[in-house]
This record gives sequence, C-alpha cells and structure tokens, in this order.
Amino acid sequence: MRGKFGYALRETLQNLRRNLVLTGASMLTVAVSLSLVGAAFLLGYGVDNVTQRWQGGIEFEVFLNEEVTPEQQARIERELAASPDVERIEYVSQQEQYELFTVLFADQQEYIETVTAEVLPASFRVEPSVADADVITALGDRFRAEPGVRDVVFAEETVRTLLRVSGITQSVIFVVAAVLCFAAALLIFNTIRTAIFARRREIEVMKLVGATNWFIRVPFMLEGLVQGLVGASVAFGVVYLVRNAAQDAISSVRLFDGFVVLSSQVATTGILTLFLGAVIGSVAAGVAVTKFLDV
Repeated sequence: MRGKFGYALRETLQNLRRNLVLTGASMLTVAVSLSLVGAAFLLGYGVDNVTQRWQGGIEFEVFLNEEVTPEQQARIERELAASPDVERIEYVSQQEQYELFTVLFADQQEYIETVTAEVLPASFRVEPSVADADVITALGDRFRAEPGVRDVVFAEETVRTLLRVSGITQSVIFVVAAVLCFAAALLIFNTIRTAIFARRREIEVMKLVGATNWFIRVPFMLEGLVQGLVGASVAFGVVYLVRNAAQDAISSVRLFDGFVVLSSQVATTGILTLFLGAVIGSVAAGVAVTKFLDV
C-alpha cells in the first residue's frame, strides 16, 4: 500500500513539473473561474443580509387628524403596542414632523416658508415584528379605519421591489455559478487530457503488463486535485481581498444600503470554494483518463 501511494505521489509531482506551462494555465483558469464563483456566493450572502435588514426595519406611519382627541390618540397607541405584529412604536409630534420637513426640503425654500408645524400631522412610526409585506398591509389597513387616523403610509412597494430584485439576483447568481463550475471542470479536463495524450504509449504498456485502471488513474486524479485546490486557494484569496471594496461599492446603491458579508460567511465561502476546486479537479481528471484506459 505504501509503495502504491509513493508511486502515485511521485507520478503526480512529475506530471506537475513535466507540464509546467499547462499546469500553470490550468491553475490560473481555475482561479479566475472560482474567483467569480466565490464572488457570486458572497454576493448571494450579501443580498440575503440586506434583505433581512430591510425586512427587519420596515416601518409604516399612522398619521393623526388635526382634531384627534387625547382619548383617540391614547387608544391608537394602546392598540399598536398591544398588537403581536408590532415590534416598536415612536410618537412623532407636529414640531418633529416640521423639523424633518425642513431637512427633506432644504433646497426648496418656498415650501419651508409656506408650511408651518401646525399644518403637519403628528404620527406614530411603527416597526413591525414580521417581515411579510401582506401582514404589514393588513395591519396598516386596520388602523386606517380607526377614529382619529388621517392616513397610513408604509413601504409596501419598496419591500416588494427589494424582495423581487433579491430573488432574481440570487437566481442569476446560482445559474452563473453553475456555468462557471462547468467551465472550470472543462478546462481541467482538457489540460489533463493533453498531459495524458503525451503519455498514451506509456499507459498502454502499463495496461499490457497488468496495471489496474485505478493504479493508472490515481496519479492523474491527484494532479487534477492539486490544480483544483491551488486554483481555489488563489481564488479565495482574491475574493477575500476585494470583498471590502466591492461591499462598499454595492452598498452605495440605495436599494442595497447596508450590504454586508459576515466573516463567518466569508469562511464558509472559502471552504466551499476549496471543496469545489478539489471535486472539480479530481473528477475532471478521472473522466479525462478513462478514454485512454481502453487498450
């Protein structure tokens, strides 16, 4: 057993040295391919995280009538606080609404000059405890009919748009990842096949003297495994280094504000990338050598 392992290891190292240009090209191609695969998975994690962030921070606002009575206001506040679908409520007075108005319309002085705090309605800002847009809509509609309520405004369309965009984005990401994995396997397959073709006479002789298929196949599979692992390691290093820059660039888009990828998710992506590189390299090499085993 030790002798067979030593033979496989020696053959693997010799094959890697014998085909330095092809080996280097294969590793580089695997690195590029799996860099994109790793980036796709990190982007998927980021989309999940930003979706959760938006879902957890959805607010709708219950605007009160100007003539709302203290009893009506107190009842609305009690019902909001008692609802199991409400996480947090915040009362915003007319003066606070006016201060926000002056910030939002700071570049339109004519609006600020014609609007006073008395014409702006007080409100309750509500943070739901659920992330379901339909539940939020039903909750808002319920309070819209309450006495003393002027209107209920919430981010239903923003939520639906975000969920739709994130769903489409993740679907595209996984399709691209699958295509890139196939491309990487095909490249390793062609590289190993070229190396095997140069040694086809030697393989024929080994078969004629009684060598088993696995005895011949294992060194080439180890060669593919090494190429896949090295390429995947380089890919993960590249993805890790560019993560912060890419994260800042994507989070500058308003819809993806707060885009972040956790360290644990980066580590998971690294392990997955290495696993994919190992599997792709060894399987592609094993398939490539099969054709030359029929003597």
